Amino acid sequence: MKLVILPTDALIWLIVLVLLALLMLVRRQPMLAQTWRKVFLQPAAMVSFVLLMAFAAIALLDSVHLEPAEGTAAGPQSLLDRAVAPLVEARERRYSAPLAWQSFRKESIERNGHTVRDYPRLKHGGAHLTDPRAQWGPDVRARLGKALLVAGAIAALLYAAMRAAFAGSPLPWRAACATLAMLGLLASVAVELSSGYHLLGTDRTGNSVLWVALKSVRTALVIGVLTTLVVLPLALGLGVAAGYFRGWVDEAIQYVYTLLSSIPDVLLIAAAVLLLQVAIDTRPELFASALERSDARLLFLCLILGITAFTGLCRLVRGEAMKLRELEYVQAARAFGVPAWRILARHIVPNLMHIVMISLVMQFSGFVLAEAVLSYVGVGVDPKTPSFGVMINSARAELAATPVVWWTLSTAFSFMLALVLSANLFADAVRDAFDPRARTRG
Repeated sequence: MKLVILPTDALIWLIVLVLLALLMLVRRQPMLAQTWRKVFLQPAAMVSFVLLMAFAAIALLDSVHLEPAEGTAAGPQSLLDRAVAPLVEARERRYSAPLAWQSFRKESIERNGHTVRDYPRLKHGGAHLTDPRAQWGPDVRARLGKALLVAGAIAALLYAAMRAAFAGSPLPWRAACATLAMLGLLASVAVELSSGYHLLGTDRTGNSVLWVALKSVRTALVIGVLTTLVVLPLALGLGVAAGYFRGWVDEAIQYVYTLLSSIPDVLLIAAAVLLLQVAIDTRPELFASALERSDARLLFLCLILGITAFTGLCRLVRGEAMKLRELEYVQAARAFGVPAWRILARHIVPNLMHIVMISLVMQFSGFVLAEAVLSYVGVGVDPKTPSFGVMINSARAELAATPVVWWTLSTAFSFMLALVLSANLFADAVRDAFDPRARTRG
């Protein structure tokens, strides 16, 4: 067994290291630390932060891939795959409803020497029941009761620990404790029920919908975070250069982002992704597994999304840089012969970062939704890559079936709602804390 490092895995863990370094920097700067403390004084921001950290933990577990032992046909597996191995291995033939013990549709089966049309028993869901019609209800209630007891004990210990640690603190630790308790309850229920049933049903290939949704969290966060990192240098560098140097530099940069804005984003992304897919199909020797091919397409999608999305922030940065260059302290620095690069690094960029930070945090949820839309129209991630867009795309045909397969779309909607709503609420709190005009209004 050896470690397999995908390009997106390396970038994700590099981002984690950078965030830890920035955390140390914030702790050493009292004014910056006080501003971030204002973010977490809002209960909605604290709840959103806890949910985002839960999603991030799932994504990090799914970003450590290990090559199985020699002689096995399976490809690289992540730590998340190994943690939820029972979900991965409990694969049915086709659709099954949540908590069901029989198939969702009738099939031709042999019974008493005759071929009949009936709902066959599932291979894994409810397989421990000898008389499902009589035992299913009591069994589910018993598992839910056990999950509630475990979650209650964990919540009590968590409340006691957080009360001792944050007594007298202005931080809304009770909101964080309640959120953690709710997450613990959901996890406890999922563990108890998934040991005997398919909690959220199975898809058309028989895979657990819960497992697919957990795998889709990494794709959504990779799209949101890596696309943001592509937007940051382009928007900040070009916007500051255009606003400060003016002249032909401003005209050239304006021409570039105006040209990109004039091209429909979907057409540009579709053309770029299709060209990449052709290149991947003609050079299969460059990739050792299907996972690496899917990861390359995911990374390229982040790149092309960032190139098409930086124009709005670039305009905003340019306009703000044009105002800052006319301020007295910047003019004094130029009069004293301070080099342009030093003026940009000491006076222009630091006074722009609150605008850049607010815009990037608020764009994160937009990138997550963009992946879902692109995958729905067939130009997003690889169809074999678990993502919310792929789940929604597969649900398009399921909703037209009879009877309706509703749980795939419902699961994707619930997970995306929790992720995007948490990101939006946290972005609002960051905006209120870092925007001087918002603080003045408050």
